Amino acid sequence: MTIRLDTLPNGFRIVTEQMPGLKSASVGVWVTAGGRHERVEQNGIAHFLEHMAFKGTKRRTALKIAEEIEDVGGYINAYTSREMTAYYARVLENDVALALDVIADIVLNPVFEPREIEVERGVILQEIGQALDTPDDIIFDWLHEASYPDQPFGRTILGPEERVAGFSREDLTRFVAEHYGPDQMILSAAGGIDHDAIVAQATALFGHLKPVGNGLVQPARFMGGERREVKKLEQAHFALSFESPGYRAPDVYAAQVYATALGGGMSSRLFQKIREERGLCYTIFAQSGAYEDTGQITVYAGTSSDQIQDLTGLTIDELKRAAEDMTEAEVNRARAQMKAGMLMGLESPSSRAERIARLLAIYGRVPDVDEAVAKIDAVTASDVRDYAGRMLSAPAALALYGPVKKAPGLEGIRSRLAA
Repeated sequence: MTIRLDTLPNGFRIVTEQMPGLKSASVGVWVTAGGRHERVEQNGIAHFLEHMAFKGTKRRTALKIAEEIEDVGGYINAYTSREMTAYYARVLENDVALALDVIADIVLNPVFEPREIEVERGVILQEIGQALDTPDDIIFDWLHEASYPDQPFGRTILGPEERVAGFSREDLTRFVAEHYGPDQMILSAAGGIDHDAIVAQATALFGHLKPVGNGLVQPARFMGGERREVKKLEQAHFALSFESPGYRAPDVYAAQVYATALGGGMSSRLFQKIREERGLCYTIFAQSGAYEDTGQITVYAGTSSDQIQDLTGLTIDELKRAAEDMTEAEVNRARAQMKAGMLMGLESPSSRAERIARLLAIYGRVPDVDEAVAKIDAVTASDVRDYAGRMLSAPAALALYGPVKKAPGLEGIRSRLAA
């Protein structure tokens, strides 16, 4: 694998990874503009803009955008996260130039036709409604809001209905002007690609743009709190989070190994104790998420209303026990899961393009895969136990949804953690 990086005079970065033997490629533009870059009156507009990019440009109709990629058997899509928005396509190696031209067109030349804005507004409102009807989806938005209250980082990516209902063409144009400069973009490609050809094409497409500078981003502050929504559902949904390291922090890998050992698979402590031994739920897991200046360890489970108290108590007990007796075997297994998941995922050009774009945005360079493997291998059982102990006193947040009137609250959880 060969990674190459070029930066145009206006700050636009082009990073590629050639994968010998592949006949396909993934190419896309990652923009460092996501939910946390919105002002309160803009909440949801980054996601709205992502939708509108596919609704027509100065050169292509919405149908033409889809047809040009699908006529060659390709696939095009986009997503919005809290820190980035990405537009990408997967095509055969001979169609990389076409894919890049289409992506550049939808990123740089959307027309924001008023009728299409109204059509897409309805689509997004339906998406918000669907999320609200999906308990094990919406509860994570509520948990995030409880973790980071009254901050851009804590707000939902989709935005509230009342904001989405009011966005205008001028609002979309203003957000583009503020956040879609060449110095805020990364062109990433992986697979059967020609780096020099991509750089030449990117220079023609993006080289004339003027940099806009990176705006100030409000630092994330994990405050913690509780949100409880009582509703008549079949299951009581429980989500608990603790503040954890950002992706540049030295103990971020210890946090990830801990989350994997705690609830990352069928052999994990939470799965074995609460599902396999006690049969208190069908789904339970723990996961670690890292961002620029913060992170979260999250535990989720769905259970019946009459078992939510037992499930909560056992979960807290397992969190405490991990700080005392996490074994070397458990840590070895968690490390193996993490490395295998990472390396297996990198067998596709789409995953490779995503990886090198994100790492370049985070570190300003693309660390070798072996560097990440070495950092995972360096985590010891003692490191994990130490991290687990510190986490018990870290700020926490709780979200409950469904028949949860009698479920223990955050204060009760803190008391049990401290006991």
